[in-house]
Amino acid sequence: MKLEGKSALITGGASGFGAAIARRFSAEGAQVIIMDLNREGAAIVASECEAHSVVGDVTKAEDINRAVSVTIEQTGRADIVVNNAGWTHRNKPMLEVSEEEYDRLYDINVRSIFHMTRVIVPVMRQQGGGVILNIGSTAGIRPRPGLTWYNSTKGAVNLLSKSMAVELAPDKIRVNCVAPVIGATALLESFMGLPDTPENRAKFIGTIPLGRLSEPQDVANACLYLTSDDAAFITGVVLEVDGGRTV
Repeated sequence: MKLEGKSALITGGASGFGAAIARRFSAEGAQVIIMDLNREGAAIVASECEAHSVVGDVTKAEDINRAVSVTIEQTGRADIVVNNAGWTHRNKPMLEVSEEEYDRLYDINVRSIFHMTRVIVPVMRQQGGGVILNIGSTAGIRPRPGLTWYNSTKGAVNLLSKSMAVELAPDKIRVNCVAPVIGATALLESFMGLPDTPENRAKFIGTIPLGRLSEPQDVANACLYLTSDDAAFITGVVLEVDGGRTV
């Protein structure tokens, strides 16, 4: 029970990596709050792990504020925040990405962390510390063609996690980042830009030394470590969960 007695707010917790993180954290004793636009999906995951769900848009400051308020109301604290919500445009040449797609990328992948930081840091400072975990990507370390603007958002997440860690360390707030390789989630076809067939998967798996895509549980396990007291002296780390892809 590595997270016993702690609260954890997870954005994008209705599916994929976020749902796996919510289930893992709950199994380790955390009181979990799931924030997601998908009301039904969030409610299903919440019911599976005795969590609370909040319907909200991570690109809107008022929705982020409400999720943090619910977390404090339900648990009395805000110990852990996992900024997991993310989106990508379909893999295609960078000049074919529309301005609307570009704006949505930065709103969901980067601006959401800005909104969360502005509301959660004062709370964590007041309570004497906390943990912020951002979900970056190997796309921000070893980018794939066809995802240029997405790659840039994850490069921002990877770097801002390090900068946040340095600035917030005096407040006993640890900030780390998990950078998964392409995974078996609902965004897989968008990342590939191809139908999800065994043949097309094989092309991407061939670039990963351990020979498979990342699974939600791989990411959840890494998140558990970085948010637990086992990692009490670790901050500013971008942990690659990538089967060797970035080597």
